[in-house]
Amino acid sequence: MGEIKLLDCTLRDGGYVNDWKFGHNNLVSVFERMVDANIDIIEIGFLDDRRPFDINRSIMPDTDSVEKIYGGLDRKQAMVVGMIDYGTCKLENIKPCSESFLDGIRVIFKKHLRKDALAYCAEIKKLGYKVFAQLVSVTTYEDDEMMDLIRLANEVKPYAVSMVDTYGLMHQENLKHYFDLLNEHLAPEIGIGYHGHNNFQMGYANCIEMASQKTDREMLVDGSIYGMGKSAGNAPIELVAMHLNDCFGKDYHISQILEAIDANIMDFYKPATWGYNMFFFIAALNNCHPNYVSDLMNKRTLSVKAINQILGKLEGDKKLLYDKNYLENLYLEYQNVDVDDTADMAELTKAFAGRNVLLLGPGMNVEKQKARIESYVKENDPIIVSINFVSELFKPDYIFLSNAKRYVQLATELLQKGDEFKVIATSNVTKTSGKCPYCGSDNTDYTFVGNVGGVGYGEIWCNDCKSAYHLSRVLITKEYNLNKEIPKNIIYR
Repeated sequence: MGEIKLLDCTLRDGGYVNDWKFGHNNLVSVFERMVDANIDIIEIGFLDDRRPFDINRSIMPDTDSVEKIYGGLDRKQAMVVGMIDYGTCKLENIKPCSESFLDGIRVIFKKHLRKDALAYCAEIKKLGYKVFAQLVSVTTYEDDEMMDLIRLANEVKPYAVSMVDTYGLMHQENLKHYFDLLNEHLAPEIGIGYHGHNNFQMGYANCIEMASQKTDREMLVDGSIYGMGKSAGNAPIELVAMHLNDCFGKDYHISQILEAIDANIMDFYKPATWGYNMFFFIAALNNCHPNYVSDLMNKRTLSVKAINQILGKLEGDKKLLYDKNYLENLYLEYQNVDVDDTADMAELTKAFAGRNVLLLGPGMNVEKQKARIESYVKENDPIIVSINFVSELFKPDYIFLSNAKRYVQLATELLQKGDEFKVIATSNVTKTSGKCPYCGSDNTDYTFVGNVGGVGYGEIWCNDCKSAYHLSRVLITKEYNLNKEIPKNIIYR
């Protein structure tokens, strides 16, 4: 087996959380604790000549700045590296390795830039650095593109080529596929690395999978303290270190990493939580850039179902190359559903003709103005329309729904009280009941189990495919499909 080395990327990837403003004391402390923990490779930040020097930040315009922050610290046996996002740091800002605190430089690049980026790596190698080729969004590489990358890498012979799962899309079988391609065709002196994210909670699992691969070449596994990092975060280095200690005879000092979590990292975690959540899961599920998800969620009118439907319309390279205008067009297209509402409009026109209309909006004002509303209702006998909510104080004649998210939240109540009022919905609000979501059949049914006035439960099922859904703790307000017999062979989803 080739040697497995553990790389800490907290001060670089973790910087996406706090704009790299760790504070000078934390930068030094994290570095020293990782050295004392026996971490093999420590990444101390970005080299980016677009940013001015700041002794409190781990994003630096040149190698001289690295010296100003970390110079004089004892690295012991650790290799020290920085990272460059290809195109953000000119070669003239990088002094020869013999004059630098850095031992190596990792260069990240998108696949369409691989030829130019590898040429840049060759120039950095000439300066004496160990150079790492970091394949951004490795899951976008087709096999022929990966073979072309390998050909280029074999000409340059970097220290290592690393699979970067930028959006946390990899499962073990994907990792093994790319690893096998690299392991079979890369020159034997080139190492293979893995850098994961936790959108699917696979960062740590994939590190274990990476460590289990059979090869004679050097392997590198990335982690960060407490998983601190971009989007859903990274594989927690304390977990990876524990696994390598237990299964590969390593001697990483876990206590030092835990001290770093407590003393250096938790203050950043509290105001800006990172790690697995629904937001990043949705992004990974749709194989798309997280900004698409945040833009749609920020509209605050879309259900998760609607968000997934819009994201499902993303095509090709647009999925991972964020384009705000492109998304907005998809959103408007989704909202503008062509519906023939001629008959409905005629019915509403007739129903509202000559009548006063009272619109009730959600919020506290309905309760605060209860007396005034009661007086108005008594004097004018209006048609009462509740907007995106069901009023408990005043019995509405109609519920008007323009917000798909609110409809999902109200779906059970609308089902229970469906004969007390009529629903008017805009075309972007899609019905959640009626047709089976699994087979599309209209042959569906439901019941509520319990007593009127009490709390019971509901069951919804399809008579064709037998799929069923359970509603717990439902307030039963009337005898509406109450205690109907439930089929014995339904399958709960």
